[in-house]
Amino acid sequence: MLVRRFYDDRLAQAAYLIGCQRTGEAIVIDPPRDIAPILEAARQEGMRITRVSETHIHADFVSGARELAAATGAQLLLSREGGADWQYAYAEAAGAELIGDGSRIVLGGVRLDVWHTPGHTPEHLVFVVTDTARSEEPVAMISGDFLFVGDVGRPDLLEKAAHVAGTMEAGARQLFASLQRTASLPDHLQIWPGHGAGSACGKALGAMPSSTLGYERRTNWAFGLATEAEFVAAVLEGQPTPPAYFGMMKRINREGAPVLGERGPIGELAPATLAAHHEAAQLLDVRPAASYAAGHVRGSVNIPLIKAFTTWAGWFFAYDRPIALLADSAAQGEEARRALASIGLDDVTGWFPAAATLASAPPPLVAISRHDDVAQAEAIMGGGRTVVDLREPNEWAAGHIPGATHHPLGTVQHTLAGLPRDTPLAVHCQAGTRSAIGASVLEASGFTDVVDLTAGYAGWAATGRTPERA
Repeated sequence: MLVRRFYDDRLAQAAYLIGCQRTGEAIVIDPPRDIAPILEAARQEGMRITRVSETHIHADFVSGARELAAATGAQLLLSREGGADWQYAYAEAAGAELIGDGSRIVLGGVRLDVWHTPGHTPEHLVFVVTDTARSEEPVAMISGDFLFVGDVGRPDLLEKAAHVAGTMEAGARQLFASLQRTASLPDHLQIWPGHGAGSACGKALGAMPSSTLGYERRTNWAFGLATEAEFVAAVLEGQPTPPAYFGMMKRINREGAPVLGERGPIGELAPATLAAHHEAAQLLDVRPAASYAAGHVRGSVNIPLIKAFTTWAGWFFAYDRPIALLADSAAQGEEARRALASIGLDDVTGWFPAAATLASAPPPLVAISRHDDVAQAEAIMGGGRTVVDLREPNEWAAGHIPGATHHPLGTVQHTLAGLPRDTPLAVHCQAGTRSAIGASVLEASGFTDVVDLTAGYAGWAATGRTPERA
């Protein structure tokens, strides 16, 4: 049996290619939209991708299942579980085979048994893998967003992100029942999850790429709760705020994402056309935060190509307007375009070369004042500015700067919408990454006096100053 794992660090998302080396047949489960690495791996391993499937209708990225099936001619396998409201709308048109609890997929000497494990979503499936050439004992579970290393899938996304009222507690109860069902599986069973640390699909995901069921039974908090009531309360408590784009992902993946096929290189835009593009499109500056702060086009939003790039792009960029990029190179622009496509932001008109564009842009270019000295930052905070803490609620509750106001980054442009645009603002986060993005978002929203306290709460607290706690 051949197993290859593909991992997108920005989405903290894993896909799996599993095949029989004797027959050369392979299945891919939960592919991302960028299928090029999977196709290349299959070519190198001499595998034919004959089946493509996924564990559920994803909320955090655009599934590449349809893309990969179109590119390879593989049979698309989709869940039939979850009831009428959670069926794939494009299944019939795509010629998909519907699978569910008790289905079996055979690839030469490799067998995958399908289990229905609702809770994270109503239609969720897992695949229990057996390498029959070695044993009739199962070796692994491709667990999707059901079971993670150290955590379980959150059951509140349908209500919080897709706005399906009344589903949180029902989902939590289903998830508890799904976990109880794993009692029949052996301790040695490897767990190959769909996400790792950094994903918003859980609250305490571990960084290890895999685990075993036995280890999770010993260490995962979800297995330590004996009653349904205890589990429901615990699993719903402290979940992170779901990014704004999650609801859109559910719709795209249920209806079927457009097949991109092969795309040519990203086009370079002439600096002289900046004004026209900026009027028609959203301008996303992907340069490092310090470069953006030193000088940028008013109204642009800065999200550097950091690990959380796709998450913040999904929070702040609209799906019904095109995006033009400002980048240091074509490679940087192409990287941004691929990452944006992974969450369905497909309408990217091209990239402006930063140096030439800023040199020829009509004035005024604008700068953002950044302060990484804690004493200097404290003087600024005491000078009549509204201090805005952009961290998450759990971070704020654990300790915050006295006198600060709390506005998590994802919603700050809405929660501060009522302030006069000339209000002096000082923004900070934990260590400076989110505050740089937040300063650009607020400036693009019309605020004219924003400074970035880049030392963040961590720098302030490290000096021994006394925080407030919620």
